[in-house]
Amino acid sequence: QVQLVESGGGSVQAGGSLRLSCASTRYTGSLTCMGWFRQAPEKEREGVALIYRDGGRTYYADSVKGRFTISQDIAKNTVYLSMDSLKPEDTAMYYCAGHWRTWGGGCSQDPNEYTYWGQGTLVTVSS
Repeated sequence: QVQLVESGGGSVQAGGSLRLSCASTRYTGSLTCMGWFRQAPEKEREGVALIYRDGGRTYYADSVKGRFTISQDIAKNTVYLSMDSLKPEDTAMYYCAGHWRTWGGGCSQDPNEYTYWGQGTLVTVSS
């Protein structure tokens, strides 16, 4: 059983920065895909960023490109989401999640493909 523990959420003013962390309770292997998702009130969960465990390839939603950076510390089994130039529309509950891709396959952008999730951390951006 893999458990993910997020931290780093909080309240900031527009233009500010936050760094979210997601620590896994154990190493999950080289075929791991880790993603950050967010869900605002009355909206569907959307993908924000994902990272390949092996090689560190990344993907970003258009809405956060150039402002958010996903990174990982494999030795610490931790994934980070650095968020700069925050906007009020970034306000949401942020979740990290993971799934295992097949050999030769890619990491999914579909949250339904992710098999283990953290409890979420709230980010509030005021104007």
